[in-house]
Amino acid sequence: MINYTIRDYKDEDYNQLNELWQETGLGGAQRGDNEKIVANSIELGGKLILLENNENGEIFGSSWMTFDGRRLHLHHIGVKTSYQNNGFGTLLSKESLKFAKLKGYQIKLEVHQTNTKAIKIYKKLGFSHLGDYDVYIVRNLDSVNF
Repeated sequence: MINYTIRDYKDEDYNQLNELWQETGLGGAQRGDNEKIVANSIELGGKLILLENNENGEIFGSSWMTFDGRRLHLHHIGVKTSYQNNGFGTLLSKESLKFAKLKGYQIKLEVHQTNTKAIKIYKKLGFSHLGDYDVYIVRNLDSVNF
């Protein structure tokens, strides 16, 4: 059994957090997920929950919620491969839902269609499919012609 702590993000966690996101394919600087953006999102009412191994200090799980004034958006919920299949994804999801309930706002997420394990967790916890929406993004605004 892994001795772990669930805790809020601190500025000094960023390097390990970025390693987690790189390993799990969740994010990183190439997606605009830098220290400044993380800090700003928390300041605006979001939250970043981490799972930390108490024995070696390794951050092995994250759940990042941003707030747009209307609802919370759940991002980068994931667990390092070596810690998967131990219920940590469900634990992070439940902690995220607790935060949303405390704030009193809806919570929304995007999940890849092929991530059937995550979809199963989300459905079990009460998330429902929103519809047949396609998601679009502009990552580099310099590429936009006005």
